[in-house]
Amino acid sequence: MLLTDDTVRLRAPEPGDVDRMYIWENDPSLWPYGSATAPLSRHLLSEYVDSYEADIFASRQLRFVIELCAGGEAVGTLDITDFDPRDRHARIGVFVEPAHRRGGIASRAVALALAYAADTLGIHSLLALVAADNAPSRALFSAAGFSTCGRLRSYLRRGRSYSDIILYQVLL
Repeated sequence: MLLTDDTVRLRAPEPGDVDRMYIWENDPSLWPYGSATAPLSRHLLSEYVDSYEADIFASRQLRFVIELCAGGEAVGTLDITDFDPRDRHARIGVFVEPAHRRGGIASRAVALALAYAADTLGIHSLLALVAADNAPSRALFSAAGFSTCGRLRSYLRRGRSYSDIILYQVLL
């Protein structure tokens, strides 16, 4: 399988992932790092999985579930979004549930995604937007070969205050 190494695999969302995605998407402590502003229903997530479009050229995005090879447990997601088929660039984002962080899972998932983006999709440039105070994600993308290419000041609202975003880019 192309999207796997000896520890993790990236695969399409399945109906059995809905309950876990429901927990992840509805954790308000994670909302500042994504785009969620309200809880999502199981029904809405189920419809998303059932109608998932795995053609990035049609949907302009892909969502992968990060699954452990040993046991098949889903532990996170990796998204490639805002795909531009003409100029061949996109954004990447990764989430690993807290219980599985600090074990290299996100690094492995990003490495698999980079190889897939370059070799299969022909993507030339990937961009990651990371909150300036998110040191683990900044370290992840730096270690994966991304370089800082900018800073958006007061870009991410956190309650009544704002945080900067650091832009990371890798050319494939």
